[in-house]
Amino acid sequence: MPDLQKVKSLLSGGKFWKDLFTMTLGMFIAAAAVYYFLVPSKIIVGSISGLSIVLSGVLEAAGVHIKVSVMVMIINALLLVLAYFLIGSEFGIKTVYTALILGPLMELWELILPVSSLLTEPGQTSVMNDPWFDLLCFVLVLSASQAVLFRINASTGGLDILAKIVNKYLHFDIGVSVSLAGAIICCTAFAINPFRLVVIGLIGTWINGIVVDHFTAALNKRKCVTIVTGRTDEVRGYIIDKLVRGCTLYPCKGGFSGDEKTEIKTLLTQEEFASLMNFIHEQGIDVFITANNVSEVYGLWFTDRKRRSKNNQNQQ
Repeated sequence: MPDLQKVKSLLSGGKFWKDLFTMTLGMFIAAAAVYYFLVPSKIIVGSISGLSIVLSGVLEAAGVHIKVSVMVMIINALLLVLAYFLIGSEFGIKTVYTALILGPLMELWELILPVSSLLTEPGQTSVMNDPWFDLLCFVLVLSASQAVLFRINASTGGLDILAKIVNKYLHFDIGVSVSLAGAIICCTAFAINPFRLVVIGLIGTWINGIVVDHFTAALNKRKCVTIVTGRTDEVRGYIIDKLVRGCTLYPCKGGFSGDEKTEIKTLLTQEEFASLMNFIHEQGIDVFITANNVSEVYGLWFTDRKRRSKNNQNQQ
């Protein structure tokens, strides 16, 4: 069982409450994607919202009317137990918040701008009035929200919980995990939708996984920078003292000149890399630099500048 002391520490930390705004904004956007594009079109993309539409439709046919937003809350409540015990207290607590506000935020969008007010053309059944355009709009908006939430170790709830479990224990990419979990849910749509709409939903689920990976890679992108220069100490000093980043030094020998030099390798954010390049240009340092994009970083990596500075002071 997760340590209650860790839970208390998480809630008392400033970072959690800073993330609260990001989670609220992300879920507000996700709720709009579900309310305006998914529910009216009845396309069952692999998500808990899609599963909720199926279950609501099945129950309605049986004479029991339960709103989609209410069904979302019920299913998410069950999955939150899995998130808390299988993934961890931080992910679980954050997902409790995001999952439980999805339904109410959908209701809020209905008060702000009812979807019925957007259906202005005769016979129009969805906002875009085309299942493919509804699908693309939903996937793009939801994927951006998912990527932001995954970055702060949260999620939109539901399907993301299942995807995170697959990601953690089977070590699949998060996009692949989203697609696998979503494909299973998509198949439940045969209960209320024709074959054509089920296929559209499966394609949408696949695209969702690709787009999530794309957004996640863009948000996590780092620069792996290799530098060869005769003024190693100056460049090394700037990386460590100004950028507060580590670096690794390798002895090397020029194949053309035969000179003995030192190669510096470091991992920087895009902003830090630009700062380093400005420093090298201003100081007139002759260098040979290669830089590659890296989308995933494991091990010791400080993302918070204040925390890095504090850590550096403690070491001194």
